[in-house]
Amino acid sequence: MGSMSELMDRARHRISVDEYHKMADAGVLSHEERVELIEGEIVDMAPIGSQHAYVVNQLARLFTLAAGEDGLVSTQNPIRLNDRCEPQPDLALLKPGDYMARLPGPADVLLIVEVASSSVDYDRGVKLDLYARHGIPEVWLLDLTGNELLVCRNLEGGKYLSIAGPPAGECVSPVLLPRIAWKLAERKTWSVPF
Repeated sequence: MGSMSELMDRARHRISVDEYHKMADAGVLSHEERVELIEGEIVDMAPIGSQHAYVVNQLARLFTLAAGEDGLVSTQNPIRLNDRCEPQPDLALLKPGDYMARLPGPADVLLIVEVASSSVDYDRGVKLDLYARHGIPEVWLLDLTGNELLVCRNLEGGKYLSIAGPPAGECVSPVLLPRIAWKLAERKTWSVPF
């Protein structure tokens, strides 16, 4: 007889993105449920609090104004990484394009930003690994609880070689769209100074 983890792995039924969408269309998943598809499993997402919503809205405004015609800001919308992964990052900066007939994929992404308070460990572990394995060039992880920004870059072999937190007050810009500049405030607040 196998170990408990082997039994749990065997007991799982992983679904495809198409099956996931069919479940939503059939009403099995309601529009109010905050879920995403990670490695074929439907995963509950953390609720959005006021601080989280504020930061995402401010970053979306900043990115939209700064990117102009060179980037499209997608807020809490899905990115299709492969046939079994469709996460919903808090913010994705996309190459300009027509995404009416298809969801953006890894080749369309310039930057992903995940904002976290209760989901910090999940974002640093599962989500960061997922984005690296699928070739997302840059990810920013904003920890609202710890007032910390991690900038993950220099992708090689499915891993980010550079994961660093710039000092408070120092501007950071996406490598693929450097005219966007943002900085973490010195105090336990989040600022969008530009």
